[in-house]
This record gives sequence, structure tokens and C-alpha cells, in this order.
Amino acid sequence: MARTTARPVATREVKLDSARRRCEACGTRTRADWRARRCVTTLTGCVGLSVQVRVCHRAGCLLEGVPLRAEGEGHWVLPEHEFGLDVLAFVGAQRYREHRSVPEIHALLRQKGVAVSERTCTNLLDRYDELVCLQLLDAGRLHAAHKRQGRAVLAIDGLAPDVGHEVLWVVRECLSGQVLLARPLLAGGEQELVPLLEEVKRALGRVPIVGVVSDGQRSIRNAVAHALPGVPHQLCHFHYLREAARERRASGRVRGSAGLVVRGAVRLPAIAAAHLLPELDAIYLAPGDLGDWRQLHAQLEARCVPRIMGRRFRADPDAYLRDIEEALRPYLPV
Repeated sequence: MARTTARPVATREVKLDSARRRCEACGTRTRADWRARRCVTTLTGCVGLSVQVRVCHRAGCLLEGVPLRAEGEGHWVLPEHEFGLDVLAFVGAQRYREHRSVPEIHALLRQKGVAVSERTCTNLLDRYDELVCLQLLDAGRLHAAHKRQGRAVLAIDGLAPDVGHEVLWVVRECLSGQVLLARPLLAGGEQELVPLLEEVKRALGRVPIVGVVSDGQRSIRNAVAHALPGVPHQLCHFHYLREAARERRASGRVRGSAGLVVRGAVRLPAIAAAHLLPELDAIYLAPGDLGDWRQLHAQLEARCVPRIMGRRFRADPDAYLRDIEEALRPYLPV
């Protein structure tokens, strides 16, 4: 929905100068060609950023003509976003620490004088999930944290909305509670689970895996035996007692919502961070490499497309099929 009111006016201006004076590709001194101006909404008001943009003009350079923006901009706001990282940190803390709903978070932001819509609060929460995921699942951080611990005990399980849907596979370290990996897969066979366990093993480095806990699903047992030979594999007591008391689901997996499966790869680490880490601020959320965030964001947006198309088809199948025919008409023979 388009904005129906004017954007707030900046109450103060901050100048951000680039610390890089030389081109990273050729080493030639870059030139400050212009300043990009943007208005960022923060919890303390609107701030006008004046961002210095430097450009390398050396002929033949790989970065010739590429604008290089000041590094400090990433500590304020994400590219192509209006709200600052402090607003994202506030939204995430209210959702995962205070367990408030999106309408309640929206009301709190309005009370603080932040002009934001309820739909934007949902989008900001998604961005918070992505930034926390990048920080928590960094391979160097995982290895350093578990090296102090000295060992790792893994738990693996799958979440699925229903039979035939994608399955969100989650690998968690039991001693620390850290989510090591969360990834949706179309299938849950041995050949799909072995690469996940091997990826976790590489992320842990030299930290020994002393045990694995899971339910009794055959594909998980085979994958653990193949990827982690000699590691003790324990059947989860909760699953054992639950399945002894009632008949097991046909899918053999824990039920999860479709939205959790689509965005679970970033949402579950964000939920875990609320219990494992102190309250996060804007400095912690600032991505170290914007390229990694852009790649993660693009992957999640692409995964949402089939779900959106499915909703449109269920709402009006005839209109959905007509739109497909109109889109394919230029490619059909006359």
C-alpha cells in the first residue's frame, strides 16, 4: 500500500565520510564525487544522513566508475531501507523477549512517535531475523564458542506443515542451546541429511561431537551412521514416551506452520538468540558483509513466491490461470 502521509522531516543531520581513500582493486586514490542524502527513521527521531561517495576513475580498473559509499552507513540502516537498525533491534526484542504480537509492537512504536505501518513492522521483524541469523551462524563464531565448551551434542529433527510439503530440518547443539543449522528440504532421506550433518561437522571444526539425539526415523539413523561414524546415537526420551503412548504421525515429523518452514532458517536462530544472548543493539545487528545479507534476503524472497502463488490460486483459480495464459500469449504461435 502506498504511503498516505508525508515522510517525517529530519531533525538533525549526520555526515558520514569514507575511511577508504584508495581503490581496493588497483590502489589508486579515489575521488569524492558527491554526497548521497537519505532520511533514516530511528527511535529518537528522523536523521538525515549525508553519505560521502567516492569513485575510482583509473581506466581499466575493475572498480572503475563503481560508487563506494562510506562504511559508517551500514551501522545506521540497511540498503534501500527507511528505518534504522535500532528500530529493528527494538522490534526483535519486543517479539522474542517480551513475546508481543505485531499489532502490539506497532502500537508501542506509534507511542514512541515512529511513523510506521503494521505491515512494515512485519517486514522489519523479517529483517531482524536475517541479521541475527548472519551473526549467530557465522562459522568462526560457532567454532570459537564451542571450542571453549570442549564438546558438542547434536539434536536433529524435522518440522513439516503436512505430508507433501517442504520439511524444515533443524540441527541444534544441546549443551549450549545454539541452533547450528536450519534448512528447508523437499525430502528427508538419507542422501539429503548426510550433507547437512557434514556441514555442521565442518562448522564445528576440531570440536568433537560426542553424541546425537533424534527420533527413531530410519533416514536420520542412517544419515548419522554415514556422516558421523562411531558417534553414539540416542533416541530422544520425549519422542520415545510420546510414541509409546499414541500412534505416530504418518509423516514421522513434528508439525510446523508453512510460514515457519519458509522462514525457519532465519527465524529459529533469532528465537534462540533471545534466550542465549543479552538484548541485541543496532551495533550487533550491523552486517559485516552486505553481500552476505543480500544473498540471504534474495533466497528467502524467492522461497516466498510459490507460497504467494498458491494463495492466489486457492482464492481464485480461474483468474490465476487467465493471468498465466496472458503472460504466455506472446510466446505462443499465432
